[in-house]
Amino acid sequence: MDEARRDLVQGWLIKAQRDLATARKLADDPDPLLDTAIYHCQQAAEKAVKGFLAFHDQTVVKTHDVRFLINQALLIEPGFVDWLDAGECVTPYATAYRYPDEVLEPEKAEFETAQEAAVGLVAFVLSVLPEEVRPSADAPETHG
Repeated sequence: MDEARRDLVQGWLIKAQRDLATARKLADDPDPLLDTAIYHCQQAAEKAVKGFLAFHDQTVVKTHDVRFLINQALLIEPGFVDWLDAGECVTPYATAYRYPDEVLEPEKAEFETAQEAAVGLVAFVLSVLPEEVRPSADAPETHG
């Protein structure tokens, strides 16, 4: 693998980890911002799968539909089948709660479900990629 592609894949994965860290910080704050935190859960899942696709030299489609991205990844790694529900869970948060509406913020339980889905999906992606492309130890952790 050439250095440019390795750097691209690592970039996607680092951004995914930072989105998870951001979601955690926003949710754990004494005055939590769950609307923004849940968005970062979706972003983490999206970026992790895009990193996987980039590793496999696939076109990374500009979409926020994590389930669509997982279906692309399934053509390469059958284990993604177990993550279709996670993709379905987090996809709406690319836009939900981002604009004024009747409900401005998710309940804590809704956030926790999205966070669990994103953390699991990111961990799975990392597990099916070789160590050489995984972010270094000084990148933010992916556990919940």
